[in-house]
Formats: sequence, C-alpha cells, structure tokens
Amino acid sequence: MVTLKEIAETCGVSATTVSNVINGKAKTSEETKNRILQVIKETGYKPNIIAKGLRSKRSRSIAIIAEDLAQFTSPPIIESIMETCEKMDYRVVIHNLRLYDRWQDTWYGRENEYRSVTDPVVKEVLSAQVDGIIYVAGHARIIKTFNKGYDIPVVMCYAYSESKEIPSVVIDDEKGAHDIVSYLIEHGHKRIGFVGGRIDNIHTAQRLMGYQRALFEKGILVDPKLIYYGDWSRESGYDGAKELMKQEVTALFGISDQMTGGIYDFLYENGKKIGKDISVAGFDNESISAFFRPKLTTMELPLRQIGKKSAELLLDRLENTDGDQCESDKPEVIKMPCRMIIRESIAQE
Repeated sequence: MVTLKEIAETCGVSATTVSNVINGKAKTSEETKNRILQVIKETGYKPNIIAKGLRSKRSRSIAIIAEDLAQFTSPPIIESIMETCEKMDYRVVIHNLRLYDRWQDTWYGRENEYRSVTDPVVKEVLSAQVDGIIYVAGHARIIKTFNKGYDIPVVMCYAYSESKEIPSVVIDDEKGAHDIVSYLIEHGHKRIGFVGGRIDNIHTAQRLMGYQRALFEKGILVDPKLIYYGDWSRESGYDGAKELMKQEVTALFGISDQMTGGIYDFLYENGKKIGKDISVAGFDNESISAFFRPKLTTMELPLRQIGKKSAELLLDRLENTDGDQCESDKPEVIKMPCRMIIRESIAQE
C-alpha cells in the first residue's frame, strides 16, 4: 500500500504539504497541488483512516441504528446516509433492530420489549467508540431512547426526539397533504374524503391538519363525516372507501399508497372509473403507485434527502463543532418537503 510519505517523495514535497492538499488546506502553488493530486490518482492512494482517527482521538465511524431494514422507507434513507458519510471518509456500521419483523405493528406501546432490544444495541454501539449515532425510525413518533445524554452527537431520523440536544429530520407531512388536497380543490373538488391511518399516529395527525388547512384556505367547511381512520392496510383503505362513498364524495385522499390500493379495489368492484367518475390521490409514492390503473397521483417522500440531511447534521457537529450538542431550549426539527407526482387519477370536477 502506498504511503503518504512515498507520495511526498515522488512529488518532491513534505508529507505535511501532501496532507494539507488531501484535507483541502493546501498553501502551495496550483501546479504543486495538481501534481500531488495526479500522483494520488495514479497510485490509488487512500488515507489511513485508523491512523487518522488515533491522531484525532476519533474512530471516524458512524453507527446507524435502524428500527427495521424491511420498512420501505429505510433503504433509501440509509443508502443516502452512507453515501454522505463515505464522501467524508467516515465508515458506517448498521444495526438492524428488526422491530417490525419481530412484532409487526404491535410493539409501539410495549416499552419493556422495546428496551430489551434497543438497550443492548445502544450499549454495544457506545462501547465500540463510534463518533456519532443516527437513529432511523420506521415511522414518525416521539422517541425517548437517547434522553439521558451521551458524550457523542446523535441525530433522530424520520422521527422526533424529546431531547433538546438531539435534532430531528422528518418529512413535512402537513405541507404534503395540504399541497395535494389543494390540487384536488383546484380541480373543482369540494367533497373530499380523507382515508387516514391510525388516529393516534403522528403521520395521520399532521396529514389531517394539512387536509383541513387546504379546505379552510378555500372557504370549505370541514365535514367530520368525510374523515375515516384505518390502520394503514389495504383492507382499511377498502373499508374507508366503502364508508365515504356513502357521503357523495367526488374525490378520495388516501394518506398512504397501501390504503389507496384498497380504495382502488372498492371503486373497481363497484364500477367506478377512477380519473373520470371519481378522483383519487395517495401519499408515499411507493413503487406500487405507478402500477395502479390509472396511475396514481401521489406525494413522493423525500427519503434520500432526509438521509443526506441527517448525515450532514451529524458530520457538521463532528467536523466543525467538535461534537458539541445543540444549545436550543427545545428540540430542533428539520422538515423536508415532499414532491407531488402528477399522474392520471385526478379529474376536473
């Protein structure tokens, strides 16, 4: 393996000069800098991360603790975190808690079971002397796991932290719902059915707020009879459509594409032509949404952007503030906007 000293000897400069060029702190001529970079490229030189870590008293490693890699939101978030960290020469170690695989959606209120899985992993991560932790949740809720404080920075990803020291990066559920319901209203719809998830879920609550705000801004009264709560399943989307169609709605807004699949099922069985007889909008832009017929208009979750921002927050603390935590009086929450994907399921009323 080529060493930094050998690169310096080849270029006729000091090892310090080569190091400064690599770290973007070069105080040398452009010609010398380009010569060093060219030799680095030709030799395939890679900095010794371990040695660099020993000098800086850091391991240059980041731990990702994921609630479940099988959740459709997790892979793009984690890929983006890894890509961002690798560009800064940080290694990434992933711990998969498999919470949904273990207990499906029955574990949310079971604190003892949750702790029995998370506590050993957190203990292992800290003993490995990583420089920071990114916790990737499977769905938005307030997480108290890291409230007691740590000597390393932590970032909460796709959920909310209760600690003022831990920033959270989440999707902007309310704005996303507001935008797509506003789009329905612009197409002449006033009686818009809302097919929600669980009533106590943060995604449901915030998407309902966006739905209500869009109606309020257009002077349309919110009708409680047009709001249905399900459980995120395709079956509950079917049941929601069945109930709301009794209220003479002209459009249905399913706040997840899984539930919207159930909406499609009911409408198809009852001879309703989506995009003609009735309009349908979804949320998430899961891969299935492009295969519905007609193709579904929905909101795309900014999953890669969430991962990138989470990594940037953590690395910024490590690189620029020496790991100091946030001094705000309340948790910092960064909301990433969704993007509307306009397809064929919404008609002009």
